[in-house]
Amino acid sequence: MVGKRVNGRTYYYLVESARVSGRPRITAQRYLGSAEDIAAAMDARGPVPEHTTHLAFGDVAAVWATLERLQLVPAIDEAAGLRRTPVGRYFALAVLHRATAPGSGLAEWWAGSAAARFVRPRLSADAVRDEEFWRVTRRLTPSQLERIQDAVADRLGCADPIALAVDLPNFATYAESDTAAAVLSGITAVVTRDGAIPLVSNAYRRGEPDVVPFGVAVDRLARRHRGTVTLVFDTGQHAQLDLDAGLPFVGALPPADYPDLLAWPASARRPVDPERFPGLTALDTRAYVSGANRRVVLTHSARLHAAQARSFAQALSSATRQLDGLALALAANPNRRPREELLTEISRITRVRWVDRVLTARLTGTKPGELRLESRLDEAARARLDQEFFGKQLLVTDRDDWPVADVITAYRARYHLDSTFRVLNGSFVEGRWNEHRIAVHSLVTVLTTAVTHLMRREADRAGLDLSVRELLDQLSGIGETVLRYSSTGGRPRTRRILTRRDATQQRLFDLFGLAAYAP
Repeated sequence: MVGKRVNGRTYYYLVESARVSGRPRITAQRYLGSAEDIAAAMDARGPVPEHTTHLAFGDVAAVWATLERLQLVPAIDEAAGLRRTPVGRYFALAVLHRATAPGSGLAEWWAGSAAARFVRPRLSADAVRDEEFWRVTRRLTPSQLERIQDAVADRLGCADPIALAVDLPNFATYAESDTAAAVLSGITAVVTRDGAIPLVSNAYRRGEPDVVPFGVAVDRLARRHRGTVTLVFDTGQHAQLDLDAGLPFVGALPPADYPDLLAWPASARRPVDPERFPGLTALDTRAYVSGANRRVVLTHSARLHAAQARSFAQALSSATRQLDGLALALAANPNRRPREELLTEISRITRVRWVDRVLTARLTGTKPGELRLESRLDEAARARLDQEFFGKQLLVTDRDDWPVADVITAYRARYHLDSTFRVLNGSFVEGRWNEHRIAVHSLVTVLTTAVTHLMRREADRAGLDLSVRELLDQLSGIGETVLRYSSTGGRPRTRRILTRRDATQQRLFDLFGLAAYAP
């Protein structure tokens, strides 16, 4: 231990010495403080921090670890072909930011996260700004953006030759403000069967006359993907598609159009996979769809059933209260509203999904002062609704060789993708938008979705069944606390520690190797 005299006070250092080139040299030293500091430490009473700062760590470090493992920065730089422009660095920053703090600006997020401590190469705070990102990416051409996405897809390591093609017409809404004219954007994407990881995609403006139809867009994306593609569509989209066009498909049908299938008893269904799909049963049969005998799978989810029953009960209660209030008003007060106006009001109240099946309203009288309202709840119809509709989905496919679980997995990929896009984009995206910026923003969203879906798949394979939102929420709970101590004559001292982790957070900490990024 050696002491150094500073401004009349002595401060002590713990040093290690060794011979270097034959001469004794100090090879390491650790600041201990003044004699009072050392005495306080010996008495187990250390200095109290002057203040603390909390930084985002777990989610930021996990996403960055994934980006480093994928070597995303050099892959993007090589695909862009711009030697002196750090395109890869800024796309990596944009993905990291979008995954962990999509509702904030780049500078705000950077200041509140631990990223500056481990992101390499080091970046100054002035370099991490939205304006700088748009400056770096402003000259990228559509072909360069396409090559960037293809390069990242190659790094994802998704070996399954069979991929899924989905179309999401409500991908994002772009506007300068919530009162300005908006641009509605959709997206067609090819994703993996396992994890719904986007590989290639094409964003488009809804309502434009030159919008490429879903089937044509899928053909183009399939050529970029260089593999077999199965079309996945939602209820309503099947009417726009030719199921005999040659593309394999998995899609949803309106259950109400097939009452005979809905009438099958629960005993006809079998559990799908208790581990992958707890509470899900299915009936695997055939029916005539679009003029041909096709394979259909009727599923019933206990979780969906409970959610729909709860939502319906709330809607029915609201409609009943409104009708009762209207009936009391008609009976207590002289009514001057014409009959047609009241009928329109009643129709508005009952015209809610499924409510009009069980709740009927009868308006008697002809003159305004004589009009009275009676309503009736059909309990038998309510029971049929609960038995025949709640919790059920009807899927159709020409993949006759796929197990039921694979058919359901393929269809649900669309919802996993849509759910993540909503998390990353919100209800609408505010900013100054043109065609180029929308294309770049769309690519960042797709790349972020690919990275986070890859992380979710890794967690799932490790036994952690989490959605992307749940995964990032768990990781964001691992924070970094910076403790700043006041100066005792030298530099102010800083200590960094991580917050306490629960069992799930510790498993994720180990899974993504966060110890390498910890302070």
